[in-house]
Amino acid sequence: MGRKKAVSGIMLRLRKEYPEFRTALHYRSDFELLVAAILSAQSTDAHVNKVTPGLFGKYRSVKDYADAPLEELQKDLSSINFYRTKAKNIQNSARAVIEQFHSRVPKSMAELTSLPGIARKTANVLLSGLYGINEGIAVDTHVKRLAYRLGLTREEDPVKVEADLMSITPREEWGDLSHLLIFHGRKVCHAKKPEHSKCVLYDICPSRDI
Repeated sequence: MGRKKAVSGIMLRLRKEYPEFRTALHYRSDFELLVAAILSAQSTDAHVNKVTPGLFGKYRSVKDYADAPLEELQKDLSSINFYRTKAKNIQNSARAVIEQFHSRVPKSMAELTSLPGIARKTANVLLSGLYGINEGIAVDTHVKRLAYRLGLTREEDPVKVEADLMSITPREEWGDLSHLLIFHGRKVCHAKKPEHSKCVLYDICPSRDI
């Protein structure tokens, strides 16, 4: 089976399995998603979602993050991995959004990746989630693992994995593919012990014997 046909079939099955798929991060505004996305680096979305209700209740605008005493913001994030660096990135991103983008989260890859703490993967999440713009495919550990197991790539480097997936997936489905693979990776296709009995892709998975 060709990889383009394979990814089409995979997405069809996963859409049926996860009809409500979307980013697992909780947010109410554009900048809150940016904050949550920065916090999620090397942290689980579940843990980020435990921290953000209190954070979003305290900091209600981009200006609140920009003006907050850094030590206080760091304290509010202290349960998150690398909280000192993330607090600095959030604050500096808030200031840049105010000064350079009229207090709105920008809508291009180049502008987003100019912000502290926003790399290409995070920018893909923001563009797709906020604006429906598919500039690329967000490749996290789940996407990388499942793409390899499903035979959609033989690459290990996330940039090369993204390029492979982009080449076989219609552009309008790039954002959906990332979310679907993440959902399936979290719920069924775990890194150490995939739950084959629950997998809707088992019969077409070239790695089903692992």
